[in-house]
Amino acid sequence: MFAVLVNTIAIVLGAAIGMLLRRGIPQSLTDAVMQALGLCTVLIGIQGAVVEQNILQLIVAIVVGVVIGEAQDWDGHVNRFTERLMSRYAKGEGEGARIAKAFVTSCLIMNVGAMVIVGSLNAGLDHDFSILYTKSLLDFCSGIMLTAAMGVGVFGSAVFTLIFQGVIVLLAEWIAPLVSPELIAELGTTGSILILAIGLNMLNITQFKVINYLPALIVVPFLLWVTHLFGF
Repeated sequence: MFAVLVNTIAIVLGAAIGMLLRRGIPQSLTDAVMQALGLCTVLIGIQGAVVEQNILQLIVAIVVGVVIGEAQDWDGHVNRFTERLMSRYAKGEGEGARIAKAFVTSCLIMNVGAMVIVGSLNAGLDHDFSILYTKSLLDFCSGIMLTAAMGVGVFGSAVFTLIFQGVIVLLAEWIAPLVSPELIAELGTTGSILILAIGLNMLNITQFKVINYLPALIVVPFLLWVTHLFGF
């Protein structure tokens, strides 16, 4: 768990520095930083998605996922919960939605990909922390930039990282047999599509309700199980 704690602290420190920078940055520069991050996020999403070997499987996962998310209004529930949670501290209308956006964006950017799963499994099984230490450095830098552009919601990704990676590390012995390279790859490409959507939103090109796409990550394991069961 030590490497997970290091990763969590790195995000908190990065976000704290980002908040300090945010206070001294004029709005025009904040907007420019947001656009730059949007471009980088689009590139990250494209790079992660183009390696997909089974495009039909990816399409089904995304479509089924967004149908679930829209039907259950995940985006609305998360935003309303955040608004209620932050009602005492919010400075204006819609502040909760902005916090939720920063939280989801930072969680996906920092916790989607093979580095998270493989690094956490290595830490739990072999006490090999090298991947998570590398990720900590990357998340520290990401935390600074994301918080400077998007605000306090990025702090929440530290809590998510602690829980998500911590569970994988602690249960690595039981999780490892269930996590195949194919599953890791499919989760990575599906997550990259969501990251691409976030990048397009940051550039104000689209207005995807990315939270409603999150069920796609849950659909992926079930979809793989079905395809293997029927030999597709």
